Amino acid sequence: VQLVESGGGSVQVGGSLRLSCVASGFNDNTFCMAWFRQVPGRQREALLSTFPGGPYTTYDARVRGRFFISQDNTRNTVSLQMNSLRPDDSGVYYCAAVPITSGRCPTAGQESLFSYWGQGTQVTVS
Repeated sequence: VQLVESGGGSVQVGGSLRLSCVASGFNDNTFCMAWFRQVPGRQREALLSTFPGGPYTTYDARVRGRFFISQDNTRNTVSLQMNSLRPDDSGVYYCAAVPITSGRCPTAGQESLFSYWGQGTQVTVS
């Protein structure tokens, strides 16, 4: 499995940015895909996840109503639309994936189950 993120960059406070993650190697498995964020000195924190045909899961209340996750029909690209960006949204954003085994994405507290990671893309809000 390979995950490749794109779309990071610098944006002004209040602006928007859209990140994309292209996945390959899923074969016949169904995967839950998620976005994480890491800031210096802290562990990666889960933001949102989704899987084909399923609802999305919000792990971080700070992004509720501002960040939106979506997956295309081919199931190999997941996007993160980020609106009303704030300086504390700055960080490295990672795409992650885990095979679906229970019909849903990992719930809050189970974020360590994500086993595949992209290389990350930097987002700077100032």
